[in-house]
This record gives sequence, C-alpha cells and structure tokens, in this order.
Amino acid sequence: MRTPPRTRVQRSTLVVAAASALATMAVLAVPQPAGAADSSPVGFGAGTTGGGNATAVTVSTLSAFKSAVTGNSAKVVRVSGLISLSGQVDVGSNTTVLGVGSSSGFTGGGLRLKKVSNVVVRNLNISKPVAPADGITVEASTKVWIDHNSFSADRDHDKDFYDGLLDVNHGADNVTVSWNTFKNHFKGSLVGHSDNNASQDTGHLKVTYHHNHFADVYSRIPSLRFGTGHFYNNYVEGAETACHSRMGAQMLVENNVFRSTKVAVTTNRSSDVDGYANVRGNDLGGAATEVSRVGTFTSPPYGYSAEPASSVVASVTSGAGAGRL
Repeated sequence: MRTPPRTRVQRSTLVVAAASALATMAVLAVPQPAGAADSSPVGFGAGTTGGGNATAVTVSTLSAFKSAVTGNSAKVVRVSGLISLSGQVDVGSNTTVLGVGSSSGFTGGGLRLKKVSNVVVRNLNISKPVAPADGITVEASTKVWIDHNSFSADRDHDKDFYDGLLDVNHGADNVTVSWNTFKNHFKGSLVGHSDNNASQDTGHLKVTYHHNHFADVYSRIPSLRFGTGHFYNNYVEGAETACHSRMGAQMLVENNVFRSTKVAVTTNRSSDVDGYANVRGNDLGGAATEVSRVGTFTSPPYGYSAEPASSVVASVTSGAGAGRL
C-alpha cells in the first residue's frame, strides 16, 4: 500500500451541485426485495450460473478440493470444514464452490480464477491469505459471482503480510460481489493491479458491489483503475479511505452507509490520472468526499433495486456473510 503522494481536494460549487442533482435521479430498477439476488446475481455478473444443476460433490480435504475444481465441465463442489492451504487453488470454468454450513472454507491462502468463465463462489469463510496469495483473485476471467462469503485477516501484522481479500485484475470482466463481509484487513479489494495496464484493462473491469459489509478495512473499498464500478447498498465502517476511483475509472457510489470513515470517496489519490465518480443517496456519517471529476456513469446497464441508505445497516448486518443464505 502506497502513501498517497498528493491529495488535491476540489469541492467546487459545480461539483457539489452536480452531485446533488445526481442524487435526485431515479434508479434503473426492477421491483424486487433486497435479498432477491440470492438465487442469481444482480449487476455486471448477471447470468453467471456456475455449475448449475450438476450433481454436487462434497470434499473435506485440500487434495480432494483441488481435484474436484479442476477442468471446465459443469460441477458443484461443496466444501465441508475449514481447510488450511498455502498459496491459491485454481478453479476451472463452469464451477460452483459452496461452503457447507456457516464455518466451512479456507485459511492461509485462497482461490484463483484465472482465464476462466462462469464461476460462482458462495458461503465460504476465507481468512488470512498470506502474501502473495489473495483470498480470491479474479484474473483475466469473466462472469463471476462472489456471494455470501466471510473474508477476514487481522491488522496485527505489517500491512503487506497479507495480500488482498478479493482482487480483480488483468482485464477480468462482468463480476458481481454481493452480501459478503470483509473484516480486519488493510487492503480490501483492488480492481486493476497497475497504472501501467491500460491496454489490457480499458473497456473491462466492470464490477458491481452490493450489500457488503466492510468493517475495519483500511482502504481499497474498492480501489478501481480503468474500469467501471457500481457500489451500492454497502455498509462501510472504520476505513481510512473507502471508494477510490483512479486512472480514468468510472464509479457510481449510491445509497451506502459510512461510519467512522475518514474519506468515503476519492478520485485524486495515488495515481497520476484521476478517476471519475458520481455520488448520490449516501449516508456519509461525517466522512469527506474528494471528487475532482464527476463521471458519466449514472445508469447501470441492468435492472436493480437500490434500497434507501436508511435501511442498509439493518439489511446488511442481518444478511451478509457465510451462513446466511
């Protein structure tokens, strides 16, 4: 994590007026309750089915899990118990990975989705991914749904001891991250790994985050380069910087709640090129915003229902995380 070399907060009347106007815009929506995404993803990852109706296989050891998720045939793999691992396990296309109960998953490392498509990961506990492993890496992959998982580490070590909890990079696309908890970590969710990867990332890295709970995560909630991010109905508490749009990324930050957070949204830190953000309907809880450039991404190309910020804390705290499907 780099210390920002510069911060130029621009709070011009024009920017504030534009943000206020956007707050009154109607959401592109289809009527549905907040939890309706439980049977299928809403957002850029819509249409992801994973293993579909394939016969489920239940595994409880690392060797059995590695064997079960290999290859691109349709498969549903149920993880029973907490499995220790070092590094990451590669998951094939057309796969659903599903934790059994409320306490199954992985610790010490994580999963990698590299050059695959149509993958669902649900109901897992993923903890303490020792660097260079992420809890989940989505790399050069498309159609991914990360839902109802509990990600965590600790902040007792140096900030680089663990890597990211959920990172999306190398031109990955069409990802939905919903109803997860992210707790006790420095570097939450990085989308776009480098300022120098424009040729691969531009036009990709489209990610939706909704109904996630970020608690005591220092930054990258998320940090987005080049891509398009929709961040709505999330609950963020205890962050230094939360939503970070950079390198020309477009981010819509809508109807979220921020508590004990220093900067809710920034577009002008750490990179040579600012990002863009539209901010509407949020409960900032006293957090600052640093929006140097208001973007053009105001209407996501999918149906969704953004509940008001006033109900987000209750929805997210009762529904997010493993064991709450």
